[in-house]
Amino acid sequence: MSATLIKCFNLAKAVGTGAFRNALATSHSQLAAWSPATVGSLLKCGIHSSVPLQNEKLMEFFDDPKHWSETEVKVGRAWRTDELRIKSNKELHQLWYILLKERNMLFTMEHECNDKMEVFPNPERIDKIKISMENLETVVRERNKAYHLLETGETGERPQKQIHNAFGLRCNYKTIEHVLPPFMNTKWIKAQHNTYGGRAVHKFLLHYREKLYNVKRKAKNRSRNEVMMTLRRNPNIDLQMLKRKYPDVDIDKLLSQDKTRGHYVTKVDA
Repeated sequence: MSATLIKCFNLAKAVGTGAFRNALATSHSQLAAWSPATVGSLLKCGIHSSVPLQNEKLMEFFDDPKHWSETEVKVGRAWRTDELRIKSNKELHQLWYILLKERNMLFTMEHECNDKMEVFPNPERIDKIKISMENLETVVRERNKAYHLLETGETGERPQKQIHNAFGLRCNYKTIEHVLPPFMNTKWIKAQHNTYGGRAVHKFLLHYREKLYNVKRKAKNRSRNEVMMTLRRNPNIDLQMLKRKYPDVDIDKLLSQDKTRGHYVTKVDA
């Protein structure tokens, strides 16, 4: 039995069952007539909270009723990291719960619209909330790193290392503290089987590396063709600017090719 439930039973014995039932139905405005000791006991039991009564309604999980029939809701952009860095820790803490509450509300409205086969207005609001929360976590992580580096000389984050997963791909592994050493912890050894092998895995890696190579090759050819067409249309263009924009393309080699000069006949003086 939890400690909160034991406190509630003790309070019911002290004030009586009838009075305890009346306390459950008492509003915040009527609690002022109760004694401070009883009000404190009710707050400890979790029966009443210090939040106003209107904030405890389940309608907080839904959007404003005036937006229910709308097809478009005017919203702003996501919070940027530069804007969050100038805020205090208290303001970031409050903003996090505001974003969390807004995200829960949007998820509820999206589920309600899907059940009623209606269009959810501005679904990009969920993405903006997600971006804002990620930026907020980035700012908090930066402050935690700076604090731990100043106090202890370490980042304070969990150490990571690069390992190969079951598919042979490299991934980050965050180390965790265990009671037993690695050679004795058989459960951890079975769970963290970081080796890979087998004919199927090697065949997958072969096709995966081939796909990565083709993507890189097509991107390089695309940049080369763009430079070639630019030189064909504008023969007097600034070459230094092109080299800065396309560092992977050998522009000097392209200038010596016939495709770069285009299809035209030079004038011959009679």
